[in-house]
Amino acid sequence: MSQAERAGQDGSFLGPVDLTGLDSLFSSGEKELALQVRRFVDEVIRPDIADWYDEAVFPAEIIPELGRLGVLGMHLEGYGCPGRTAVEYGLAAQELEAGDSGLRTFVSVQGSLAMSAIHRHGSEEQKNEWLPRMAKGEAIGCFGLTEPTAGSDPASMLTYARQGAHGDWILNGSKRWIGLANLADVAIIWAQTAEHGGGRGIRGFVVPTDTPGFTATPIRQKLSMRASVQCEITLDEVRLPASAILPSDSAIGLKGPFACLNEARYGIIWGVMGAARDSFNAVLDYSATRTQFGTPLGGFQLTQAKLADMAVAINKGYLLAHQIGRTKDADPTKLTPAMISTGKLDNCRVAIGIARDSRQMLGGNGITLEHSPLRHANNLESVRTYEGTDEVHQLTIGRTLTGLSAFTTG
Repeated sequence: MSQAERAGQDGSFLGPVDLTGLDSLFSSGEKELALQVRRFVDEVIRPDIADWYDEAVFPAEIIPELGRLGVLGMHLEGYGCPGRTAVEYGLAAQELEAGDSGLRTFVSVQGSLAMSAIHRHGSEEQKNEWLPRMAKGEAIGCFGLTEPTAGSDPASMLTYARQGAHGDWILNGSKRWIGLANLADVAIIWAQTAEHGGGRGIRGFVVPTDTPGFTATPIRQKLSMRASVQCEITLDEVRLPASAILPSDSAIGLKGPFACLNEARYGIIWGVMGAARDSFNAVLDYSATRTQFGTPLGGFQLTQAKLADMAVAINKGYLLAHQIGRTKDADPTKLTPAMISTGKLDNCRVAIGIARDSRQMLGGNGITLEHSPLRHANNLESVRTYEGTDEVHQLTIGRTLTGLSAFTTG
């Protein structure tokens, strides 16, 4: 039975994990959108995800289908974008990640990072050139911030953009762990524009990936996010017109990329709950059919205790995501970095714990791709790391609590 069919049978669109009436928090339209995305995942993703993961293949052929589904740049208004609410985007994210974190990551990189950067910081020409095609999945974007030596500390990036005599820009440097870069038609590249910028001279550039000097090389032999693609980018005298810079004052310094990162982090808060819910459903089904010592696993006290703890944790995670999503929809100015960090930190920790516990409850069978929890657990190692490690989010929350920054020791 598919999860969509199961949800209808159990009453709540979230299925048997809904112990606290989460269903009542969402409108009929919000639930129908979630179920529409779930049907797509059930029909298009689940039949092949084990093979894609095993063979380390990202199914690029589904990109136009995601465009037709309306999940690319889902939260953005105008320029051919769907213009959905934050909560609707969150519900879509958790359904996509119930299929695989790599699928939700694609949607996040495309919409929350690359498209958001152009939508928030770009010129009208940049918006009209790229956003309508990206919303349809006809053009793919990537977001180049992280570097081989600058992960949690982007202010120390070494990629440098110098301005030529005629106002053009020349970029040199490298980026690492950049999703979609080898598939992308356009890259948003962040670079220092002052020799001693210290973060204040960082600017964003819209870089067509067919520009001479731009090279994207996929990172191989990954143990996580195998049905996804991450790359190293090399920028060797990449020459761009003056119009390539993101012109908005909001894009000056690290506030430009950080605004986009917060959009991506918001999607993660919801997304990982989909992976947790899928892991829970997998082991709940297994516990009903797997018999040991003459008794279904679900009849043992230890199994029930673990299932109860998982379900309670998932309910709390959805309540946290819902609170943050409703706040974002009501007044985005009240969505603080501490709120985003709270959701990303705790929901990632909860989700990876549930996926690991679910794998354990599946016994030896749990290490095969016949079951989803270990695949989810491996993927969540990446999700927990990118868009801010646990430590980054702990220090963001700590700064809010104490009024003191502990990001540097100097």
